[in-house]
Amino acid sequence: MSAFINRIGTATPAHDIHAAFVAFASAGLAEGRNRTVFERMAARSAIAHRYSHLRPGDPAAGEVDAEGFYRRGRFPGTAARMAAYAPNALALARAALAGLAFDARRITHLIVASCTGFTAPGLDLHLIDALGLRADVARTMLGFMGCAAAVPALRLADQAVRADPAAQVLVVNLELCSLHLQETADVEAALAALLFGDGCSAALVSAEPVGVALGDFRTAVLPDSAGLITWTIGDHGFEMHLSGQVPGRIAAALRAGVQPGSVAAPLSIPAPATIDLWAVHGGGRSVLDAVQIGLDLPAAALRQSRAVLHDHGNMSSATIMFTLARMLADGSAGQGMAMAFGPGMVAETFRFALPGRS
Repeated sequence: MSAFINRIGTATPAHDIHAAFVAFASAGLAEGRNRTVFERMAARSAIAHRYSHLRPGDPAAGEVDAEGFYRRGRFPGTAARMAAYAPNALALARAALAGLAFDARRITHLIVASCTGFTAPGLDLHLIDALGLRADVARTMLGFMGCAAAVPALRLADQAVRADPAAQVLVVNLELCSLHLQETADVEAALAALLFGDGCSAALVSAEPVGVALGDFRTAVLPDSAGLITWTIGDHGFEMHLSGQVPGRIAAALRAGVQPGSVAAPLSIPAPATIDLWAVHGGGRSVLDAVQIGLDLPAAALRQSRAVLHDHGNMSSATIMFTLARMLADGSAGQGMAMAFGPGMVAETFRFALPGRS
């Protein structure tokens, strides 16, 4: 029995914050080399848009956002950020689910992945109430697994369907990265924040043979990499660290992973020539470049992944689902490979197949 992603709904908040963030972050850096490096890297980021529920403010008036959530020199504490997470997470999740046709009475499982907020009762329970799901729906919350969390969420859905062919699973990936803006004079921290935007995906997974066929889920922890991607809870939101070593480690792991008979490779990757479609988490331009170089892929292989990065930035766990949604929408067909990387450093992969349009 195989499991299929039958449909995917996606949503982003209303306000494009990318240009406003670049101006805000640049102003916080000392004039000279750091500011020049940041502005040059921002121009080369391959990101044009990122979204938030916060409306950009007027820089001339000293505003960060129009609502005054962020005030220069007085950024909010973690409690205030979590208070904002709960209502905005529910609203964005409902928007993603609105484009997903399903019968609430037939949903047996609800899986929610998010690493940008915590509430109790959680988003899962709020969604059960808002959607009118059954009181006995099986709930799973995946928290703080970072950008790779969509893959473990799909793996759980796949297992549920394989165990019970009548299962119908909703998988929600919800991230409000803009709630963790930091006021910083550190260029590396500013460049890390430059990547992230808000977004939500919602998917229906069942045994109905329609959509994306799922299979061969694998996890690999790359050795000696625990400090390369970190996401820690601070007094003023969650603090992201991305080492400049990440792209190089990804490329090296992928090169080793496609070598036949390599017992030292942490990753096992099929021969790239056997894969028609690549759904790669757009962690940043350098991450996508590393995957392309490490697997020696043609430039067009990552076009959907690069398009999502360009249009939305890195939405953490939701990003790879936006890529799969584009493949469904544009009628892509063939054998596929999906991969995402997160704190650990962990690589999460799975195989998939798409029939294209009939």
